[in-house]
Amino acid sequence: MAFMPAVSVLLPCYNAAETLEETLESLTRQTLSDFEVVAVDDGSQDDTLGMLRDWAARDSRFRVLSCPHGGVIEASAAGLRACKARFVARMDADDRAHPQRLEKQVDYLEEHPEVAAVSCLVRAFPSESVREGFRIYVEWLNSLVSDEDIKREIFVESPLPNPSVTFRAEWLERMGGYRERGWPEDYDLYLRMYLAGAKFAKIPQVLLKWREHPKRITRTDSRYSLENFLRAKAHFLKRGPLADRDAVIIWGAGMMGRRLGKLLMREEDVPVVVFVDIDPRKIGKTRRGKPIISPEELPDWWRRCQNPAVLAAVGARGARGIIRARLNAFGLREGRDWWAAA
Repeated sequence: MAFMPAVSVLLPCYNAAETLEETLESLTRQTLSDFEVVAVDDGSQDDTLGMLRDWAARDSRFRVLSCPHGGVIEASAAGLRACKARFVARMDADDRAHPQRLEKQVDYLEEHPEVAAVSCLVRAFPSESVREGFRIYVEWLNSLVSDEDIKREIFVESPLPNPSVTFRAEWLERMGGYRERGWPEDYDLYLRMYLAGAKFAKIPQVLLKWREHPKRITRTDSRYSLENFLRAKAHFLKRGPLADRDAVIIWGAGMMGRRLGKLLMREEDVPVVVFVDIDPRKIGKTRRGKPIISPEELPDWWRRCQNPAVLAAVGARGARGIIRARLNAFGLREGRDWWAAA
């Protein structure tokens, strides 16, 4: 009888010889032993492929695919086609899984059939290499645990660390897996799932150590630039929260609001009507040909429109909470009337 694992671990690898051994060892220490690892060598130029083949020779749960270098999306797609299990756990070749990661995530999906994907808390390592920006991002990620939390801030940044997620294979098949759109492939997948009504969750425990280093793909690949993150946000905002809106108000006339507004107006034909800002030097001027008003003027603009929406697009740390308090005080409901987008 063919081996049918409880979970398939999808592991794309490219020039990962320095860290791969740690990653694979962390998988062999799993308390759930009923798994397979589908490792895809993406045309590595170091000893990655040889290491994978050595592991596969010693442990039949490890399967190795080799393909010409085409990038993480092509490698992930090839691996996904080879996965056998009902659940697919994504993993990167430079991270470490907690011994209970697979057990806890599989159990959670078994007990919560309504959930499409489950993540967990993560810890950045090694501590001496973790930059301030990455530390702040991890703190934010770990603050989003429930489906409500994740969806509330899904347009702020990618709310699920990709190598921490275990998916239902049926959802990956339904979404067509990862795809190339010129922006982050994992964020693209989560936003498509969000629009399709998927429910997300996180195990409120650190089950993945997420490595920070200068060669991380998010630092070296242009798909992960701020501009391309904003392009993804604009695309999905238009097809989700901003669909059929007759007016969009952007809170933030600074760099973030300006760039997002440009993409919404020029690439997505979204009817941005006004910008809001607290800076008296900006109030009364224009941005992208639209007036800049003070927060106190926002309720009047809101009442003039039939079906408006507000986007909070200020990137300064702490700004989102301040804007949330003001919009709540105006009687606007987050997730219905307004969304955080920075």
